[in-house]
Amino acid sequence: MVGGQYQKVISKEFVAKQAKLFSECSQVQNSAARLACFDKVAEQGETPSYTMTKQPVDLAKTFQSTLSGNPQVVFLEENSTVSTLSGSETTELSNTKSTGIEFTDNGINDTEYLDTDSLTQQQKEEQLLADVGVTQTDIERYTPLSQSYDLDQNSERGTWTVRPYRPTYILPLYYTFDPNLTPSSPAQDTETFTSNELRETELKFQVSLKTKVAEDLFDTNADLWFGYTQESHWQVYNEDNSRPFRATDYQPEIFLTQPVTADLPFGGRLRMLGGGLMHHSNGQDDPLSRSWNRAYLLAGAEWGNLSVIPRLWTRVKNEDDSSEDNPDIEDYMGYGDIKFLYDLPNEQSLSGTLRYNPGTNKGAAQIDYIYPLSESVNGYVQLFQGYGQSIVDYNHENTSIGFGIVLNDWKGF
Repeated sequence: MVGGQYQKVISKEFVAKQAKLFSECSQVQNSAARLACFDKVAEQGETPSYTMTKQPVDLAKTFQSTLSGNPQVVFLEENSTVSTLSGSETTELSNTKSTGIEFTDNGINDTEYLDTDSLTQQQKEEQLLADVGVTQTDIERYTPLSQSYDLDQNSERGTWTVRPYRPTYILPLYYTFDPNLTPSSPAQDTETFTSNELRETELKFQVSLKTKVAEDLFDTNADLWFGYTQESHWQVYNEDNSRPFRATDYQPEIFLTQPVTADLPFGGRLRMLGGGLMHHSNGQDDPLSRSWNRAYLLAGAEWGNLSVIPRLWTRVKNEDDSSEDNPDIEDYMGYGDIKFLYDLPNEQSLSGTLRYNPGTNKGAAQIDYIYPLSESVNGYVQLFQGYGQSIVDYNHENTSIGFGIVLNDWKGF
């Protein structure tokens, strides 16, 4: 009895078994499954959770109820069967499956915990997750999409707190093979630079943050977000011209995300729908001024370790078309993009953005490779090819490669 309250005595066997399970969980290669394993073991150790879980909208049943003449929003049932652990192979798990681990006053009785010495690494991971009681629903709470957009549970950080959005990085070495020495636009005069004024090698960095403005809107667990991304190209090695900033892009936006669930081909799951408004400009005076506004629809889907966010946008034009800085920007930037993230073993990841306009056969591809250097700092390699490296270069095709670090631990989109 301590402070008037009974304190449960934890046996050495219990502590040892917990430590063993945590150690085994740390060997799981899939990041989301590993975190779900830690969380499940902690729950069995009676560690409380302070986050509020969400129920995604079941799109198939919602559409069925609408077509049947009784329109209503239908949420995913808690006892649904789920699958997929590794992405390459699938294992069916039921949300009602016994954990195989019993907690008693004297410790843990692992009555169903099997000897895994003869199993492969993947089989060991699947066996461990099944024994601990981890389901696909548990795993989905820790996928990049879920954690970034609070799809399965509201973050303890709540609203109006700063969170990572797209990667915040610095590339001290960024090489451009064909700098845009004559930036132009149909609505602006051409500005001309010498090769000494705009050098191939520069420093590039990006800062990207978001905050949740409101959560659980419309009784459907929808969230409203504000995001801000700033990307700069700095001619830091150009000592002859006072090391100027060559280009800086500003992208504030506001967007809504709605957790949903629906099956997709090849074992995929639709996890999110949403939409937003974005402003994109460079803050320059004429003739280098560039800007445009977009309204977009987005979705978020997952196939194992692969997460994908496609967007479709339409330009929101000014009332006076003559004031447009870049009236043909859609010819080069297209009508949407696809962002993807693939989690590799050992905390590495491959991500990127693809844009394409089939009408003009123009677009761009950016590929990002991230690898861990420390707990919160990752090495970063970025490769870009196409149009729109920055908004002032929206109609200039170029190839660039950069090397540096990501300053936050979010590998996001």
